[in-house]
Amino acid sequence: MNMLKLKKKNLIATLALALVLPFYGLSQDSNLGNWLIYIGSKKLDNGWNLHHEVQYRNYDAIGDLEQLLLRTGVGYNLTENNNNILLGYGYILSENYVGETDEKVSVNEHRIFQQFTTKQKVGNVGLSHRYRFEQRFVESDFKMRFRYFLGFKLPLQNKEEGKNPLYLSAYNEIFLNTKSSIFDRNRLYGGLGYQFSDHLRLELGYMNQFFETSSRDQINIIAFVNF
Repeated sequence: MNMLKLKKKNLIATLALALVLPFYGLSQDSNLGNWLIYIGSKKLDNGWNLHHEVQYRNYDAIGDLEQLLLRTGVGYNLTENNNNILLGYGYILSENYVGETDEKVSVNEHRIFQQFTTKQKVGNVGLSHRYRFEQRFVESDFKMRFRYFLGFKLPLQNKEEGKNPLYLSAYNEIFLNTKSSIFDRNRLYGGLGYQFSDHLRLELGYMNQFFETSSRDQINIIAFVNF
């Protein structure tokens, strides 16, 4: 039993080190981006709930704004905790570089979206499926996009030890357009999280986002808050 606990501690320390090491390059020019994310949820009466979200995305590990994303929505639980439908709105400000220059152009997007989220347990692993359909008003253009998200959450402590505050988190999300180039992008993420209480958990993770001809890496710091 002691050997098992020691192996777990070594695994946790190794994962934490792997996630923190990229921050040592902050003083150098880097293509590694950083996303600071806040995701909030508030329960209302009779199964209704409010969703609110802020994402501050940087091209580099610190500074150099890439996107500011503000998202909100009203949801309804079809069952107690496992199935939720939601209607939402998002505003996205993108700061896009012009070609290979240092100049930027600001792009404003207003987005309406509908989504269905369902959760399940397979052994000790929590699974989350999210299906989202977006109508995007990008300046004078109108676009539509479908997204499928598959998430995993694995506690790192035994049930008999009490609560399971430390966990591993991973997900893959694919984005598909309704016209032109069907494949838009794919996001693959892995992280280490800590559940402080029923109302707050934090994650530190590493995400690779790849497109048809390019890819980017991001360090994600995520706060989940339930009211």
